Amino acid sequence: MTSDANPSPAPAPLPLAIGLTAAIVAVQDDQPLILTARTGDVDAVTALPSGPFDPVRHRTFEIGLRAWVAEQTSVPVGYVEQLYTFGDRGRSARAGDRDPHVVSVGYLALTRISDEPANAIAGFRNWYEFFPWEDWRTGRPDIIEQAILPGLLGWVEEAPGAASPSGLRRRQRVNLLFRPQGRGFNEENVLERYELLYEAGLVEEAARDGREAATRRGRLKPLGVAMQHDHRRILATAMGRLRAKMKYRPVIFELMPPTFTLTELQRTVETIVGRYLHKQNFRRLVETSAVVEPTGDISLKTGGRPAALYHFHRDVLQERPTPGLRVGIRG
Repeated sequence: MTSDANPSPAPAPLPLAIGLTAAIVAVQDDQPLILTARTGDVDAVTALPSGPFDPVRHRTFEIGLRAWVAEQTSVPVGYVEQLYTFGDRGRSARAGDRDPHVVSVGYLALTRISDEPANAIAGFRNWYEFFPWEDWRTGRPDIIEQAILPGLLGWVEEAPGAASPSGLRRRQRVNLLFRPQGRGFNEENVLERYELLYEAGLVEEAARDGREAATRRGRLKPLGVAMQHDHRRILATAMGRLRAKMKYRPVIFELMPPTFTLTELQRTVETIVGRYLHKQNFRRLVETSAVVEPTGDISLKTGGRPAALYHFHRDVLQERPTPGLRVGIRG
């Protein structure tokens, strides 16, 4: 028996490490692409590119991010934005693990890639592989009715009165985020939808992390491709941020070539938001927004009638406080 005079020593605190994780987005062939990496020799898991922050070499997080992205991926990134700090205990640790606890600073980065076919570009994958319920370009995704809603509604019935910290009950959250009544779909709520699926134990990460809802349910058919640690949560954050930000800042042009047709611009917007848009309404809104201007040249690569070429009107950044593409997306 241990006496009060000689108590057992408390475990040493876990060391802390800072990592930088990048959701690097490109668009090619009407696909929204995300740069990924494979980790480990056994049971390799898809991950976002990550690297350590070295305070000796790098004065800021962003400088560190750009440095190791250039070294490890050879992908040039233009626009970079810090998303959030992801440091929840359990994101990479296991019981008894005494390795450093990694706090990851997540980033959204945008890049343009070459004219190679998307499937020939090493490391890039369609982000809808990870979030198949987010692509509404051909209508409401079948996976919602076939797998997601049955699982969520079963979870609701387990505790109908349970409420989240926001005060919303489970059924209210399901109705708000997945709209079983067929109402509008808010394309910006990517993270909220993923976190609801995680809490309900319907995604692989929940089972891997030992969430009670997942272990009680047992093995289920995968909902999208799982990722290492909480990287799918970081990607969901990046997707929602980009979908929202393009409405009030001209970030979409970081994904466009120097010159483009209005059809190419519309298809890029649709690719990101997962919605088809009304062609004439889109053209009218873009042309009256002053975010693009004609070059005077035409494109003969349309497969039909020649189309006028445009470029981003960069001076609009000084002329307007919110020069985004405020197009009607929800429906």
